Amino acid sequence: MFKEIRNYIVDNEFRVTLYKNKINIINYKDIVTIEKSRISIKHEEGMVIIKGKDLALKKLLDDEILISGIINSVELE
Repeated sequence: MFKEIRNYIVDNEFRVTLYKNKINIINYKDIVTIEKSRISIKHEEGMVIIKGKDLALKKLLDDEILISGIINSVELE
């Protein structure tokens, strides 16, 4: 019972939210690549690859990252 309550309170689900010229990623594992045209983020089941122009990290927390720039594509591997 306590495990179910903890899972409800502590959100461990990997999530990607797209906004205009921004992308928010929650519960990622590692940042693999940071370039102005490509950022790769590792998560529990694979990778997220963001391609675009002038990409930059705007917010970096232990389990959350906000990327801004001109986003051309988001690929899940």
